[in-house]
Amino acid sequence: MKKNFLYVLTSVIGIVVLALIGSLLFKNKEDDQDLQTIKVAEVTHSIFYAPFYVAMENGYFKEEGIDIDLLLVSGSDNVAASVLAGDTNVGLAGPESATYVYLGGEKDYLEVFAGLTKRDGQFILSRSGKEFAWQDLIGKEILVGRKTGMPGLSFLRALKNEGIKESDVNINYSIEFGELSGAFIGGVGDYVNLFEPLASKLEESNNGYVVTSVGASSDPFPYTAFYAKKSYLKENKELLTSFTKAIKKGMDFTLNNDSEEVAKVVKNQFSDTSVDDLKIMIERYKKADVWLSTPVVEEDFFNTLIDLLKENDLINKTVYYKDLVYNLYE
Repeated sequence: MKKNFLYVLTSVIGIVVLALIGSLLFKNKEDDQDLQTIKVAEVTHSIFYAPFYVAMENGYFKEEGIDIDLLLVSGSDNVAASVLAGDTNVGLAGPESATYVYLGGEKDYLEVFAGLTKRDGQFILSRSGKEFAWQDLIGKEILVGRKTGMPGLSFLRALKNEGIKESDVNINYSIEFGELSGAFIGGVGDYVNLFEPLASKLEESNNGYVVTSVGASSDPFPYTAFYAKKSYLKENKELLTSFTKAIKKGMDFTLNNDSEEVAKVVKNQFSDTSVDDLKIMIERYKKADVWLSTPVVEEDFFNTLIDLLKENDLINKTVYYKDLVYNLYE
C-alpha cells in the first residue's frame, strides 16, 4: 500500500514538473513571438561598440520588446545604402554618411536618433614598438582607410592638433577599411590605424605594436551613431525610443562596471578572443574616454563634425543640427 502511494505521488510530481516546464517553454516562445525585430547594419564588429553589445547580451533590448538582427556591412557608405534600400532598418556608423545622403538631395534621408561614441576608437600601430612621438610620423607612410570616412577625418584632426601638416605625412588612402590589417602584415606602410580587436591581434602575432590612441589627440564629436530613414523613424518612433533606452542601459553597465565584468558579458560577441584580451581592449577604450554616457548627439559635437567635413572639402555647405539630428532619448 505504501509503495503504491509513493508510486502515485512520484507520478503526480512528475506530471506537475513536466507541465511547468512545458508552460515555461510555451511562455518563452510566446514572448519571443511578441518581440519586434530591428535589423541593424554595423560598419565593423569591434569592442569599440561594447555598450551596444552589452545591451544585446544582457537582454536590455528584449526587456524593451526588441529582437536585434545584426548584420556586418563594411564601409559607412555601404551601411547608408543598406538602410536607404530598406535591407536594414538602422545603421550603426559614422554620421558623416547621413550628411552625404542629406546633401545628395534624398527626400527620405537618414536621421540620426542616438549616439554611441564620442571619440575615435583607432590606435596607431608601429612596426618596432619603440617609444612614440607624433612627430615620428613625418615622412612616413601610414594606412588610414578612406579619406571620406570618420577614421580618416579624425586622424587628420589629430595631426592638426599635434601640430603636424597633412603634407608632411605620407597618408595612404588607397586601402579599404577591412583590408588595412592584412596590408600592414603584408609589408605595406610604416604605421597603421586599427580598431580593436584587430590592434591587439597584430600585437599578439608580433606584426605591430600599439603606440598611441588617435581619439586622445583628436576632438570629441559624434564618431559613431545610430540612424534610420526619416520615414521609418516617423512610423516607428516608439520602437526606436525603446531601442535607445536599451542603449542607455548598455552604456550605464559599461561605464559603471570594471573592464573584466564587461568583457565577460560581451565574450559571446567575440568567440575567438579571450576575456583577458577583451579586458585589455576595454581598458584602452575607457582610458581614451570614447563612449557617451547618454545616447544623445549634442549640437556642439555635431557642429565639430560639420567643420571637419568642410575643412577637408568633403561638403561645400553647412548642414544644420536641427535638419539631421532627432534625439529620441529624454
